[in-house]
Amino acid sequence: MKDKKRPLSVAIDGPSGAGKSTIARMLARELGFLYVDTGALYRTIGYAVLQGGGDPADQAAVEALLPTLSIRLAQQEDGQHVFLGGEDVNGKIRTPEVSMAASRVSAFPAVRAFLLDIQRDTAKSISIIMDGRDIGTVVLPDADLKVFLTASAEVRARRRFDELAEKGTAVTYDEVLKDMTQRDYDDSHRDIAPLREAEGAVRVDSSDLTLEQSAAVIRRLVESLQPPADQT
Repeated sequence: MKDKKRPLSVAIDGPSGAGKSTIARMLARELGFLYVDTGALYRTIGYAVLQGGGDPADQAAVEALLPTLSIRLAQQEDGQHVFLGGEDVNGKIRTPEVSMAASRVSAFPAVRAFLLDIQRDTAKSISIIMDGRDIGTVVLPDADLKVFLTASAEVRARRRFDELAEKGTAVTYDEVLKDMTQRDYDDSHRDIAPLREAEGAVRVDSSDLTLEQSAAVIRRLVESLQPPADQT
């Protein structure tokens, strides 16, 4: 009898501008995995606080609310949806007010711990891809595949500069490079979950690769984890 394939978890970490989110979403669509948008989880808590008439900046009140919340992630045709108490709130958590509330609640360690459990539980039931700066080191240290996606600061700054130029944002390449370098330093020296390459991670340098080429490299790594369809 054939064994049912167990869910696979893929963690993609790396510095800003390496293309993590774009590539992770691309791979999730191609492989049929769930792309976990962690920001949506913080938004859901912020939304719950506001719905209850609370203050997202009140740490004690937010922490007291957490045990009453039931948050679940599910895969839909258009990607991840978040359910709060059985209600699909995906369309309700994208307002500026909720965004501000999410920013405030994300500063509380208890909120991060609460969501950590949800992310790990999700990984046990469905194949997922998550990206960030501490996925392989903190969130999913036992992920089936850990990737550290990087590129030189100059390449990442050029990509960001081109994006801003397309949007008509007046900024120089040197300014973008300076900001990128500073962010790299800040991310790797922060007190909580600093950016670093996870033990056992595969380093993928996208400096000379397109997004599609980088995704193809990681896809081959994922596919190497999956047994042939006729394996018993």
